Amino acid sequence: MQKKPSERIKELGLVLPPAPPPAGLYKPVLVVDHFLYISGQGPMQNDGSLIIGRAGDDMTMEEAKLAARQVALTMLSTIQTHFGDIDKIKHIVKTLGMVNSTPDFGQQPLVINGFSELMAAIFGPDNGVGVRSAVGMILPGGIPVEIEAHFELHH
Repeated sequence: MQKKPSERIKELGLVLPPAPPPAGLYKPVLVVDHFLYISGQGPMQNDGSLIIGRAGDDMTMEEAKLAARQVALTMLSTIQTHFGDIDKIKHIVKTLGMVNSTPDFGQQPLVINGFSELMAAIFGPDNGVGVRSAVGMILPGGIPVEIEAHFELHH
């Protein structure tokens, strides 16, 4: 039997940063029917500051991938703060990963793997992997990665 996501978080020794306050007029999370939608999240550190950088400029692919992993932790914190029990999540459905990168940086999918690999470790190889897009763009505040996601809930 697969372990609950909350058990996997503890088992992996993960520390969730504080959930960021909304940076505009939007809801951090929204439940519609049996789906949980999460607004774009940045890489919040445990001290409440954001990781800053641009892939291909002052940040390597590996550093940007670690920032994407930190976005996963930020998203889990946002879910717990604004929705509640993470074990109510059945499956990740869709991920949109945005990477602040130079025009010639072509490794956005590898960067977003930092998020996807952690979700697979927490929710399992089937439930933790969904459909995904990874694109390069300019992001607010100089953050290297922003990710939004949709989850299916247990009914």
